[in-house]
Formats: sequence, C-alpha cells, structure tokens
Amino acid sequence: MDNAMPMAEWTRFIGAEYLDSFIKDGGASVKFAVMDEAQIPDLSRELATLAKNADCLFAAINAVDARVHMPQDIFFTIARQLDWRLLTRRVLLELALTEGYLVDDVDASASGSIYAGIGAANQLDAPFVLSALRPSIQRWIAMNRNMSRDFRVAMSHLCLAENSAHDDAYSAQPLLDWLTGANTRISNVRHFSVHTPINRTTARHYMESAFYWIRYAGYAGITVFVDNTRTMLSRRPQDGLRFYTRAMVLDHYELLRELIDSCDRLSGALVIVATNAEFLDEHTTSRGFGFYPALMSRVMDDVRDKNLVNPTAALVRLS
Repeated sequence: MDNAMPMAEWTRFIGAEYLDSFIKDGGASVKFAVMDEAQIPDLSRELATLAKNADCLFAAINAVDARVHMPQDIFFTIARQLDWRLLTRRVLLELALTEGYLVDDVDASASGSIYAGIGAANQLDAPFVLSALRPSIQRWIAMNRNMSRDFRVAMSHLCLAENSAHDDAYSAQPLLDWLTGANTRISNVRHFSVHTPINRTTARHYMESAFYWIRYAGYAGITVFVDNTRTMLSRRPQDGLRFYTRAMVLDHYELLRELIDSCDRLSGALVIVATNAEFLDEHTTSRGFGFYPALMSRVMDDVRDKNLVNPTAALVRLS
C-alpha cells in the first residue's frame, strides 16, 4: 500500500500518545485505519491489549453483526460489552471514599451488597451506609448535568439496587435490559422515572453519557473499535450475512461524521474505524468516502508526504 505505516509502529504511537496521555486526560478522537482486511483482527487484539494496559475499557463493533448505520445499535453493542454493575459499584466506592468511609478492603467485583461490604469495613450496618450515601447519589449522580436526564436517573437507580444481597433479588434488571437493547420497550423502565427511549435521535446523547460514566467510575476511558469493511461491498454476497444498501452506507458515514464533530462532548473516548482500500475511493458513484463529501473533508489528507506518514492524522494507511 502506497505511503503506509507499519501497523505495529502505529499502534505503539496510539498507545503512547493517545491512550496513555490524551485519552487519559479526558480527550476524545476518531481515527481511520485503512489496511488489508486480513490484518484487522490483529489490529483489534493489539488495541484491546493497549486499552487494558492503559486502564481503558474496550468495545468492538463489526458491521457484519451490528447495524453500523443505526446510532442506537452502536450504543447497544457498546453497552452489551460493559459491566454496568461493576461500573456502578466503583462509583459507589468513590462516593463512600469522598464521604470519609474506609473502602480499601472492599472489592467492587465481589458478589453481594456493596453497602454491606462498605459497612463491614467501617463496622456499620448496610442500611445505615445506604441511608448515608443517598444524598451523595442524589447530588453527584441524579443531578449531574454532565449526563442526560434519563441516563443519570437510570444510574441512580442502579446505585440504589446494589443493596441486594443476592443476584436473584436484584431489582434493576429491566434497566440493564433497556441499556443493552435486550428489551427496548420504555414501558418496562417507566416505573424508574425513565421516559426517553434509546433510538436514532437520542442514542448519541446516551453514548456521551456512558463515556462520561466510565470515567466517573475511575477508568481512564474507552476504546471503541469499528470494523466497517462489510459496508464496502457493492454487491450482495450469497453468504446470508448483513448487506448494506447505498442509503445505509450514507447513514453510516453521517454517523461517523457526527462522532467526529462531537469529539468535544465525548469524554475519554478513542474510536478507531478499521476499513479497506475501497474506502479511499473519491468518486461519488462509489462506496468510498467520496460518496459523502462531508466525511471525506474531515478525514482526507490535506497535505501528504510521498514517503513519510503522519501518525496523528485522522486517516492512516497501514501496511
């Protein structure tokens, strides 16, 4: 591939300059990696390792499995790869620490009531700890305007539900089903005072809130890896798998463009879009980024050296 950078060299750069610094400091970025399709799984595994080393979460999205032209499907696919109860417990431990409780010996990943764990570490009863933390949950979560209204209400109820001592008594399962798309009916979560569905219009706001919640739980951020090579197929293959029409591809490109434009509202998020050489086709009749000039103008090289590759560019060709 002309003017390309070795994949190993680029991933080292991403780890050092983005995951270990920029993303950890709360920044956000969308990168495009053009490469041979056979190497995309290797890139995904390498980025997952880098994310783990940087204390970032990792979520992978493949256009074969998820409808990458639908914002809500992007959110649901990410949400299904998050441990929402662990995130909630980590937030509760941070709130308890802020209130002066001892939490060093409390394991956020342990089963049972997190309030009982905090109580045991401080020689207090679980109901007392829950009562003491309620004002903090109200102040720092339910009223936290860095998250959308229904998302922060849902997170508040997840916090309160962690008082259950056994998993079969867990009362917030409808919220988890709603967040992950297992059951999208808003009627199932209305009794939690959640009234806004996760759909094409609202998904971006929920995604922004989720990224903020991940950092609020103490993680450095999240890396989202998107393999969109399936959208480049111009003819429907006879494999029974998902096929994208040109209208769907246009919606997918618009979604990517919106992600780029909303980077200032994302928190600690690195989005890597892995694609193939067909993406670079500038003709409006193709399926490349020339099909959607608004995206092309945001990721194309304004100035391109014949021999050197700029690793900080929005779009990098990998060998």
